[in-house]
Amino acid sequence: MTRSQSPIASAEVERLAAQRVAADEQRITGSRRTNVSLGQAWRSFWRHPSPWMLGTCVLGSILARALVGGGTWWELLVPVGLVAALPVVEWVVHVGILHWRPRHVGPVTVDPLLARKHRAHHADPRAIPLVFIPWQVELWLFPSYVVIAWLAMPTTSSALTLLVAVYAIMSGYEWTHYLLHSDYRPRSRWYRAVWRNHRLHHYKSEHYWFTVTTAGTADRLFGTYPDPATVETSPTVRALHSRDGL
Repeated sequence: MTRSQSPIASAEVERLAAQRVAADEQRITGSRRTNVSLGQAWRSFWRHPSPWMLGTCVLGSILARALVGGGTWWELLVPVGLVAALPVVEWVVHVGILHWRPRHVGPVTVDPLLARKHRAHHADPRAIPLVFIPWQVELWLFPSYVVIAWLAMPTTSSALTLLVAVYAIMSGYEWTHYLLHSDYRPRSRWYRAVWRNHRLHHYKSEHYWFTVTTAGTADRLFGTYPDPATVETSPTVRALHSRDGL
């Protein structure tokens, strides 16, 4: 809200934006949406491989950290720093990797699996298996974090602290992203804002609102958090890069 906007005017903009998102979602998804409880969503979440893979990494890193013991006070800054950086990391990964445009290098097409899966995710935001990080990527990504932690941190205990934080944050990301695409309806003010933000990205315009676990953070920083009332519904929101002929 700008200084010139009154609270009433801001509320009206929010109402109109919510109506547009709801109308776009109804047009795309039809009558498939139903309400579910948080408990039902939680049980459904565990029917997919990514939560189990991440959960194994979280428990394994916690156990290893407990067995090593020791450590220093500054290790507490590791999870704090990662949480603070998360909105920016989400934005950079979303823009730079997930929205990657296929590129041709001679006869080779550079089109990573993550980008291909994300295009499919935009084509059908209601397809829950496409919500998760592909398990094929997790098979090499999670062990890679172990190598990075050992190279980046000065001690074994701090490396394990980093791993615990990384796996826990990724688990939180997966749960939040799943919940946003599930039939669970937002209750808290924070979740309503995140829910609305992500729906604007999927049903209004793929060029804005890139953060997932927060709303109005990194998007404000990088200029991708416009007033929804000023943004036209993108014709390529379900077909990323289609105007490029790809």
